[in-house]
Amino acid sequence: MAFPALTAFYGGLFGILFLILSVRVSVARARARAHHGDGGDVSLQRWIRIHANFTEYVPLTLLLIGLGESGGASAQVIRILLIVLLAARLAHVPGMLAPEGSPQQYALRAPAIMVTWGVLLAASILLILR
Repeated sequence: MAFPALTAFYGGLFGILFLILSVRVSVARARARAHHGDGGDVSLQRWIRIHANFTEYVPLTLLLIGLGESGGASAQVIRILLIVLLAARLAHVPGMLAPEGSPQQYALRAPAIMVTWGVLLAASILLILR
């Protein structure tokens, strides 16, 4: 089994993004003086969900992509999945921060999660078909 170098590289980028999101949640908690829960602060609620959504989808999706890469999937396919996942996760942040019902929210938030789901599905099917 080959070392999944592409997934490892992007995993490092996702790790940095996760850390940035973690710091943003901590800063928002301090501003809202809500060290447990969200204190009813809408901005903090959004940062918590951005962070949680990342946590809910990125680790499993990276694992699946890494297994595909280790199993011999095409480097081009792996690279595309990783780039698309990164773009979706980056677009998700401003989509979640946009005002409720705004054009920015509709243009970024829903497409970002749908693309994330698509990558998760594609990586899953890639493994099933191997």
